[in-house]
This record gives sequence, structure tokens and C-alpha cells, in this order.
Amino acid sequence: MAYNKTKLHELPRIADRVTFIYVEHAIINRVDGAVAVSESRGIVRIPASMIGILLLGPGTTVSHRAVELLGESGTSIAWVGEHGIRHYAHGRSLSHSSRFLEVQAKYVSNTRTRLQVAREMYQMRFPDEDVSSQTMQQLRAKEGARIRKLYRSISKQYNVKWNGRTYDPENYEGGDLVNQALSAANVALYGLVYSAITAMGMSTGLGFVHSGHDLSFVYDIADLYKAEITIPIAFQVASESTPEDDVGRISRQKVRDVFVDGKVFARIVSDIQTLMGIKDERLEVEPLSLWDNKDGNAKYGINYSNANED
Repeated sequence: MAYNKTKLHELPRIADRVTFIYVEHAIINRVDGAVAVSESRGIVRIPASMIGILLLGPGTTVSHRAVELLGESGTSIAWVGEHGIRHYAHGRSLSHSSRFLEVQAKYVSNTRTRLQVAREMYQMRFPDEDVSSQTMQQLRAKEGARIRKLYRSISKQYNVKWNGRTYDPENYEGGDLVNQALSAANVALYGLVYSAITAMGMSTGLGFVHSGHDLSFVYDIADLYKAEITIPIAFQVASESTPEDDVGRISRQKVRDVFVDGKVFARIVSDIQTLMGIKDERLEVEPLSLWDNKDGNAKYGINYSNANED
């Protein structure tokens, strides 16, 4: 059956999509406008345009036609490691515009505006305090104290022993249950944040608090929600699990349950727009133009050889 390529304006907005789907040990093909996931328990068809990001775990085979469909639908794809805790590669995003990316690059490349955005990120964590005059060093210390207090409180709430955060990507099973749950839950959150950032055409590497990593901006944004979402989930999972349980899978499922109504995704998009001073969500294809240092952008596809030169 022939399948007509969906126009960009016909696709669901970023905030209206299902958050993430993690697949491992399966074969992914295309059936009309859906991806068909085949594994030992059967076949499931998923409308491609309703997925925010598809996380492909070990043992996954995906057809060229399926990737083509996902690309047309603006669905982000990431190839991840076992338990979904390592990121190997990713595919393209929904936005064809560089407008949001240019704003991000402008803010992050200027010390004053970068500090301003970083302070706004910390302000979201401390809504009842004025942090506008605090240095990055003061803000990091303040955030560190908040997280330590949170870990102690939730540890007591769920009666789970807490010996500190330890994470070795080469030895996932070497961590205790709560650290395994934290790793899996955080990566699920990273996947959601990643899909929002890339769908808006922004760079995952241009961070304001974090720096020097290709996911710096992902970590910036994800840190806004860990205290509310992934940390409580991890301690809950650890309190209800045994070493024989698949803590990673259980944690991802519980995070997915929080994400399923799309409200967290919409909030992430809104928060990014607020931090970047962007008031509207425009994901239409914007016309290609040429940069002009005097008159702003100039039209593309015009021969300027006869234009007057200063």
C-alpha cells in the first residue's frame, strides 16, 4: 500500500507526543504509517508520529524503511546500551529550523547571558528565594545541599539505606539497588529531555551549567526534574525490589507511567522556551536565507552578482 509522506504542519506538536519507547531484542519494520515491533511475545504496531523518541537497546534490528518513516515523522531515535544506560548514537529531529539553535548559541557564547540562563535554571529549583545575585559557586553549593537533604529524607521515607551516588557505566550491576534504579530512571528522563531539545532543533551539547559533553544541555534540563521524578521513583523501586528483580526495567516503566499523559513533556518544552526567551512554539519549515551583517538575513536563491557593493 502506498504511503504519502506527512507534511510537517500535519505532525503532532512535540508536547502532544508519547514520551519515549524503549525496545530491545526485537525487529522493527514499517507497516504503512506505523512501526511494527516484533519480538517473542508478538507484534505491536505503533504510529510513528506519536513517539517522542525511540530508544533502541541491544539485540534490536531496524529496517531502512522504518528509519525512513521515523525520520519523516520527526521522531528522534537513539541507540542505547543494555538497561538503556549508555548512549551510542542518535538520528535527526523534527525541526528544520535553526531559529531556536541560534538563540541558544547566542546565549551560551556570552558570559553574561550564560550566567543569566544558569541562574534562571537554579531559580526554578528555589522558587521562593532570589538567586539573581549569587555566583555559580554559591549556586552549586546551594544545589548540592538541597540534593543531599533530599536523599536523606527520601531514604528515611522508604527505609532504604543510602551510601551515596555511585555509577559505573561499565559495571551497572555493581551498584546497589537504589543506584541501579537511579541510573535507569535518569536515562529514561534524559531520553525524554533529549527528544524535546532535538525536536526543537537545539543542540544537546551547548549547556549552561554543564559543559564539555555532547549531552550537556540534556543534563542541564534533566536536573530540573530529578528531585521531583526520578529520585523518588528510584527509592520506591529499591524499597520494593530484590536483587533478583530487573530493577532497570521496573524503573523505566514507573518513569514512563509518570510521562504517559504528556504533561512532563509539555512542561519541558515550555521551560526550555522560557529559559531561551522564546514565547511561541514554531516548528514549521522556515525559509532558507543568507546571513547579512548589515541588513539581517537576505533571500536565498538569488544571484547577487549585480548588487551594489560598499
